[in-house]
Amino acid sequence: MANDSVINICFHGIGAPQRELEPGEDRYWISEDLFGAVLDEIRDWPGLRISFDDSNTSDVGIGLPALLQRGLTADFFVLAGRLDSPGSLGPEEVRLLHRSGMTVGTHGMRHIPWRGLDPVASDEELVTARERLTEMVGADVSTAACPLGRYDRTLLTRMRRLGYTRVFTSDRRPARATQWLQPRYTVRNDDTPGSLRAEALQGPSPMSRLKLETVGVIKRLR
Repeated sequence: MANDSVINICFHGIGAPQRELEPGEDRYWISEDLFGAVLDEIRDWPGLRISFDDSNTSDVGIGLPALLQRGLTADFFVLAGRLDSPGSLGPEEVRLLHRSGMTVGTHGMRHIPWRGLDPVASDEELVTARERLTEMVGADVSTAACPLGRYDRTLLTRMRRLGYTRVFTSDRRPARATQWLQPRYTVRNDDTPGSLRAEALQGPSPMSRLKLETVGVIKRLR
């Protein structure tokens, strides 16, 4: 792995969901035991960055204490439209993340793909949601995670113009520390610490790596 490589590991829900899940979302909910085991595996990885999507209550109830216990920090991408909804973080919990040394980023308003939105919906997702979070934590919110991992050239161009300093995706490959677009490995409930280590540290075969890079290029250019 190159010296300037970054490995982004992303979590979603931990433990028992406290809200109705979207179709297919259950794959990204992991047990508390698996979460702890993965944290213990990755805590000493070089170039590690941890993030959480969807602003589930488990971010604060389970994720935050486990991070602090291990001396780790993370980026938390919050859905502004879910604040105070059942199973989701409220404003005070988001502020607690910020006070605890975590980075608060935006995941938009309604957990919908940002590709192809009309101007009004795009403003709501990329501008209004960000402004709401900035006011909430009293600090600039300049990072974002694309819902459902979907993006294209038009979206990325607009996000650059809006001043986002870093954008995270769900492409399963390492990133460069200086890259604006940051691919991530999302932890799934069929992962193990060993399988994650093999994929992220040892890496895919040259053919698989080429395929992943090609998919990323296609997404950026379409």
